[in-house]
Amino acid sequence: MKSRLMVCATMAASIVLFSETARAADLVRIGVLNTIGDIAVLIAEEKGYFKQENIQAELIVFDASAKMIPPLGTGDLDVGGGATAASLFNAIDRKIGVRIVADKGRTEPVYVYQSVMIRKDLIDSGRFKSYADLKGLKFAQGAAGVGPWAVLNEAAKKGGVNYADIDKVYLPFPQQVAAFQNRAIDGSIMNEPFKTIVAEQGLAVEFEPTENFVSMYELSMLFFGDKFRTERKDVAHRFMKAFLRGTRDYNDALANGRWRTDGGADEVIRIFSQRSKVPEALLRKITPQAADPDGKVALESVRRDLAFFQEQGDVTNKGLKADDCFDPTFAERAARELGPYIRKASAR
Repeated sequence: MKSRLMVCATMAASIVLFSETARAADLVRIGVLNTIGDIAVLIAEEKGYFKQENIQAELIVFDASAKMIPPLGTGDLDVGGGATAASLFNAIDRKIGVRIVADKGRTEPVYVYQSVMIRKDLIDSGRFKSYADLKGLKFAQGAAGVGPWAVLNEAAKKGGVNYADIDKVYLPFPQQVAAFQNRAIDGSIMNEPFKTIVAEQGLAVEFEPTENFVSMYELSMLFFGDKFRTERKDVAHRFMKAFLRGTRDYNDALANGRWRTDGGADEVIRIFSQRSKVPEALLRKITPQAADPDGKVALESVRRDLAFFQEQGDVTNKGLKADDCFDPTFAERAARELGPYIRKASAR
């Protein structure tokens, strides 16, 4: 009898242990910049969407998306994100192990998140009247081989200016604010909230939204490391479902290129403000970016940037195709399972 009881107790303990193991959440390491491009990830974590998919999300903050590429390739990071860059395409070409899997944010006709900003005194004096005046000006971007340089190239084409005739310096957006003030730079392809900051301070003028000449421009995309994408497909799929739920909640906070003013944006603004440390009052002034509720990437935008990097010699393989850098299957499956996106009405 005693032996039988011991066997039953052992079996019961084994069942409990098995049950606990079965319920253990899958760890997913996610690289973030704590910019608005991360908003869907931040919403999914804050609102418990990852937990509902049995995922333990570990958010790791980086100061540049390029620094995510090596750990994505080794499998030390599962998910990352960022804009198009020569380093991303070169990594894919060298089989380092990363793929673009979904949209995180882009411009659209009324979502003018990115603009050509020109120093105010150059506008006031008449020194800058059109893109033909780009020649000889000093423009800033955060690094070499990043997407906004391709946007500047398109602006130069509009003015009949050779891209090589524009002076280029490398400064992160926060430092560009001071550089405008010190007249150390003349212009920038600038994103929110910095374009609103320099405009309000009277340092620079929004000459034109980039959406006017580079439509549906991909500002940020979601990356999967190959080990995560190929060896943990089920976890990657569940992650994508939670991510798209966050993206759809973000879309629910928008209306006609602005934050909703009926209270529908309050929660999203609060979440982003807490993570980014950008004051809510400033966030409410900015023009938010668009984000596709099904995670579809604006492929033509990526093709244009890749072609530019190849022309400049930043991407050495002239035969690399943008289509080879994508794996849309996760977003497509998640969107099918979630069903068509329908914007929610305000709770107020």
